[in-house]
Amino acid sequence: MPEPREQRRLIAVLVVDIVGYSRLMGADESGTLARVNSNREVLVDPKIIRDRGRIVKATGDGLLVEFASVVDAIRCAVSIQKTMRSNSVGEPDELRLQYRIAITVGDIIIQGDDIFGDAVNIAARLQELAEPGGIIISEDARRQSLGKVDVRLHDIGECPLKNIAVPVRAYQVLMEPEDGKATVMLPLPRKPSIAVLPFQNLSGDLEQEYFADGIVEEIITALSRMKWLFVIARSSSFSFKGRSVGAKQVGASLGVRYILEGSVRKANNRLRLAGQLVDASTGIQLWAERFDGGLEDIFDLQDQLTANVVSAIAPKLEQAEIERTRRKPTASLDAYDHFLRGMSCVDQWTREANSLALSHFGSAIDLDPSFGAAYGMAARCYSQRKVSGWTIDLAGERQEAERLARSAYEHGKDDALALTTAGHALVFVVDEPEDGLAMIEQALDINPSFAWAWLFSGWAHVWAGNSEEAVVRVNRAIRFSPHDRQKVNMLAALACAYLFAGRFAEAASHAEAAVHENPNTLLAQSVAAVACSLAGRTAQAAKAVSKLRELNPDLRISNLKDWYPIRRFQDISSWEHGLRMAGLPE
Repeated sequence: MPEPREQRRLIAVLVVDIVGYSRLMGADESGTLARVNSNREVLVDPKIIRDRGRIVKATGDGLLVEFASVVDAIRCAVSIQKTMRSNSVGEPDELRLQYRIAITVGDIIIQGDDIFGDAVNIAARLQELAEPGGIIISEDARRQSLGKVDVRLHDIGECPLKNIAVPVRAYQVLMEPEDGKATVMLPLPRKPSIAVLPFQNLSGDLEQEYFADGIVEEIITALSRMKWLFVIARSSSFSFKGRSVGAKQVGASLGVRYILEGSVRKANNRLRLAGQLVDASTGIQLWAERFDGGLEDIFDLQDQLTANVVSAIAPKLEQAEIERTRRKPTASLDAYDHFLRGMSCVDQWTREANSLALSHFGSAIDLDPSFGAAYGMAARCYSQRKVSGWTIDLAGERQEAERLARSAYEHGKDDALALTTAGHALVFVVDEPEDGLAMIEQALDINPSFAWAWLFSGWAHVWAGNSEEAVVRVNRAIRFSPHDRQKVNMLAALACAYLFAGRFAEAASHAEAAVHENPNTLLAQSVAAVACSLAGRTAQAAKAVSKLRELNPDLRISNLKDWYPIRRFQDISSWEHGLRMAGLPE
């Protein structure tokens, strides 16, 4: 007999996920569960039933739902989000329940009461791109609902999704406010604010992608030297890379008034830069220009672009302020090329990429021995090695990190990146907290918008036991870089600060959020083990210690001082006690 065919059908798939579920559970487990269950019973499930949907399965923080009609699915999603928004008016941010929703259409496989297939996987990945309280639908869902449901859509472009071979075109459902007022967005700073988005690489050569990214990095650095200007960090700006997002949405998401975007075309020895400045509140283009020249003129071209942008947003800016943006880390194009490649490797945060980054920064230094930022980033590599448990020769690497940090200071006294990375290496690797923090403070004088400087100064205060100051500084880093790819570092810093302040529940909540962000981060797992132990969350603490021993089998309570520069005796005692309770060997 022939084997029975697998059951399939074409349906609309809707995925719902609760925003910040782990954080909410950490803050109030029983209260959160009660509100989640009440919301489902009173709000969510009745709307799904009304619109002829079927709940396939539910997890603690989400739902998988199928609809025969994509129109029903979209109507249901909009109704849920509107009601959620109106019901949450006046609730404190830390207690507010918000959903992310995604909808796709596709051919699925049926096994009993469950469903499987690409449509399910795509919906699960798309919901991660939705804003809290927002809805994203796929191109197929848009096409099949066109003219049948009254919603406005914003095209966010081709979205690369994890474990999905081909990028998926997606659309944001623009939710109309109930009261006619503007949608909620981050408050604008009192001073002028700008985000520089990744420039498009028009060279036709993917190997040159790092070059286009480096151009943007230099513009951000130049603008950030101006104390009157609020500049969003590169890490947050680059969260929009590869996405077609309107200026208004970017401005609302990042909390800025102006957006700079552009393109870079590099062919042989010629280069063209093009840029435009947009008022994010109106979408109106304020300025646009392009610059052509030989590759040897790249720094001059960058200076022209930056100076013109600054002039457009502050016509009365004195020429002296513009001149300050013209400082560059090196005049050697070859050295700068290696520096950009090294920066790209550091962002990957793997052992192999770390070694390659060190090689590139070493080549940059060989070509230009006065390149302060290259020394600083090489020192940063040793900080990354230590915090990730990749260190082999602790004493030798400490000595090399100090040499690089001192050289960064010698050659980069006016370079915020050089000073920040060097200072952090002195604090974390070399255990020279006074010199290290002084360097980072000097970096903040040069560039008050530099998120790394705020973060690493926060870490310096964490290790010194100055918890309140640490929290202020790390939160400042998060404000300057709200979508940072290294968010795990920021969350871990807050967790440590709360831990040393004796606020164990808050510490555990932030530590678990950090681990959720990146479970392979040694420091995040360490603070999670300690905080969860002291907060009475024994199962989570044991899980964190298990992962710790996997990441670094040599870690012991007896050698903690080799790994973390904790200054106060009571903080060391808390750390050791928490890890001992969680099961770390002596």
